[in-house]
Amino acid sequence: MEALLKEVAAVVGAGNVLTGEDVKQRRVDWMSGTSCRAGAIVRPGSTDELADVMRLCHAAGQPVVTHGGLTGLVHGGEANPDELVVSLERMSAIESIDPVGGTMTVQAGSPLQAVQEAAEAHDLVFPLDLGARGSCTIGGNIATNAGGVRVIRYGMMRQQVLGLEAVLADGTIVSSMNRMLKNNAGYDLKQLFIGSEGTLGIVTRAVLRLQPRMASERTALVACPDFAGVTGLLRHMGRELGGSLGTFEVMWRNHYALLTEESGRNTPPLPVRWPYYVIIESLGNDDTVNAAQFGAALESALEAGLIEDAVLAQSDAQRQGIWNIREDIKGLIEQLAPLFTFDVSLPIPDMPGYAEELERAIGERWPHGRIVVFGHLGDGNLHVSVGVGDSGAETRRAVEQIVYGPLAALGGSVSAEHGIGLEKRDYLSISRTPEEVALMRTLKRALDPHGLLNRNKILVAEG
Repeated sequence: MEALLKEVAAVVGAGNVLTGEDVKQRRVDWMSGTSCRAGAIVRPGSTDELADVMRLCHAAGQPVVTHGGLTGLVHGGEANPDELVVSLERMSAIESIDPVGGTMTVQAGSPLQAVQEAAEAHDLVFPLDLGARGSCTIGGNIATNAGGVRVIRYGMMRQQVLGLEAVLADGTIVSSMNRMLKNNAGYDLKQLFIGSEGTLGIVTRAVLRLQPRMASERTALVACPDFAGVTGLLRHMGRELGGSLGTFEVMWRNHYALLTEESGRNTPPLPVRWPYYVIIESLGNDDTVNAAQFGAALESALEAGLIEDAVLAQSDAQRQGIWNIREDIKGLIEQLAPLFTFDVSLPIPDMPGYAEELERAIGERWPHGRIVVFGHLGDGNLHVSVGVGDSGAETRRAVEQIVYGPLAALGGSVSAEHGIGLEKRDYLSISRTPEEVALMRTLKRALDPHGLLNRNKILVAEG
């Protein structure tokens, strides 16, 4: 690798090739804090530089792992000593904004929050939003097809990308920087890279779709008497609010109680009494109209028995206080450590039974074990956190089998929005047919015949 690194340094500059302690000081993900073990970290400053680096790596048969914001939870950024990390941290520019066309052209290393703020400066919004907004990058969001809290209104990351540019394993630059909403000229090549977790190519730039900024945002936390109330409320609010329903986030009582009364980390806006708590947000253009519509929808839901109690945020501070309970991942880690986290999707009607069975199975195997459930629900996504007092490999495997096992019969997915990486690779067959996996391998061989990009992520390397 030493000879290769000299050639790479000639492309990106010696200061942008990190080795030794400079590599070990880096982390490979947000949650575990594991040190990077790569042979070196290369930081290209442009698509052309990255293309030159990949040509050198391809000629040398050098495996490469891509790093973005490192907020992933499936070990997608792990690298072995014989692998080279390509970090896109220097490629973070917001290149242009077209307020008329409603597009923004950015480099892959741009943090999500920076993109959101740049859009807001033009009275527009980039609608993808998640708790890691300050650290995660657009390239990582694209590579994992990120979801977040407003999928019910705007869709996944896939729906926010009009065009992109990527570098293939051999250094070929595929530039499909489409800026139009409609373009049916042959295959939509960007879809090959969205959600591929860096295994088919390295995303370097993207054209993002922006939306009008809503002048009014209303937030409420409500308590539901049962899961029928939750699903009834989802239908009710969708009907009453129509296109203004922006968020429908559900917390099981075990999540709400743990992060409020039990831990003392957050003040509960509603008593810890009911089995389900829902964060609902409405987005509109006229605050008076939006407030009246939102209030009327909640009042009729209360009269219908869909909710037991509700609190409306009267300020940004109150709104943030509600969201802090939902997004207090640090609190989950502290309270349940060592923690196993899961991101699954399944049909909404099956959710209560699935969660109850998990709690029963975990308690039966580990009497002091605990599970906590919350999720986007409106888009079929649940986040499950499990603490059983041990984080060993054998224990992890046993917990994974309990969590993932029922999904096959339910037609669910082992990954709703976090990706597969290394962590879920062995369970891919639960959610994908043999024919689908075979086609994935065909694509991998076609675009990366030597298996150099993020090897063993999603699929075990062939040969």
